[in-house]
Amino acid sequence: MKILIKKIIFTIAAVAMSPITLLYFIFNMVLKDDALLSGFSQFLCLIPGKLGVYLRAGFYRFTLTACAPDAVISFLVLFSQRDTQIESGVYIGPQCNIGKCIIGQDTLLGSGVHIMSGKGQHNFSDLSKPIKDQGGSFEKVTIGSGSWLGNGSLIMANVGDHCVIAAGAVVINDVDDYSIVAGNPAKVIKTLDK
Repeated sequence: MKILIKKIIFTIAAVAMSPITLLYFIFNMVLKDDALLSGFSQFLCLIPGKLGVYLRAGFYRFTLTACAPDAVISFLVLFSQRDTQIESGVYIGPQCNIGKCIIGQDTLLGSGVHIMSGKGQHNFSDLSKPIKDQGGSFEKVTIGSGSWLGNGSLIMANVGDHCVIAAGAVVINDVDDYSIVAGNPAKVIKTLDK
């Protein structure tokens, strides 16, 4: 019964958000830019409490590449890239900043987690140009299913299934399944039994 009630609430939230979602798609016909999603994200992240969680899920399920209707997207979570996939059962804690990524099923993100779009977003090899003018490349980072990313972790590389990323860890290299990593740069401190 609880699952049915939640499905009904998520459906109502999607309907309630339909005017904002429609406005987004109208602007998107002209602008077609990640900055548009970022702007809407900044507006929607300010809605507090459970109401905000449901309304954000109602919006992002239609505007991101994929977003499960039961995803929990907390207060002050910002999305910077439309090419983002959020699977079922995902919890994204308050004040996270999410770039181009896939977040696997039943993964938990603590508060203040930043998932960057890879580690090549800024080129800095040409000393005659400001870094802001040198461009860069965005990569889609994958976070595996059943993983837990601790508060304040910075993710620039892929994280496998059933991993634990310690609070404050800086992940710059891919993390294998069933790993616990910590530090800056993050290193494997333990492997979980399968």
